[in-house]
Amino acid sequence: MSDNISINIQKLSLKAKLFRGLADTTRLSILECLRNGEKTTSEIVKETNQNQSNISNHLACLLDCGLVRNRRDGKNVFYNLNNERVAKLLEESDIVLAEIVSGLYKCVNYDDESAILNIRK
Repeated sequence: MSDNISINIQKLSLKAKLFRGLADTTRLSILECLRNGEKTTSEIVKETNQNQSNISNHLACLLDCGLVRNRRDGKNVFYNLNNERVAKLLEESDIVLAEIVSGLYKCVNYDDESAILNIRK
C-alpha cells in the first residue's frame, strides 16, 4: 500500500469519526444550542431538556473530540463551539438537509423516527 493511499485512509477514518460524533441527537442538540453563543452546563441542560449527567457526558465527548471548548469563570464553566468552522458546518448541514429532506424521510438505511419527528417541529 502506498503512502498516499495510507494517508487517504487515515483522513477518511478521521472524517468518519467526526461524522459519528455528530450522529448523536444529544450531541447535535448541544452544538445547536452553542451556535447562539457560550453557555453554562445548566443553561445547556435547560435548553436541550436533557438531564445534567447526560449533558455532562456528551460535553466531555465533544471536548475530547475538539468540537467545543470551555473556560472557567469562578464556579461556572462556560462552553462554546471550538471555532467558527464548527458553526459553519452546522449551518451548511441545515442547507443540505433542506435540499434533501424528502429523501431522508424515505431512507430506510438510517431509520431514526425520533430524529425525523424532531425535524418536523
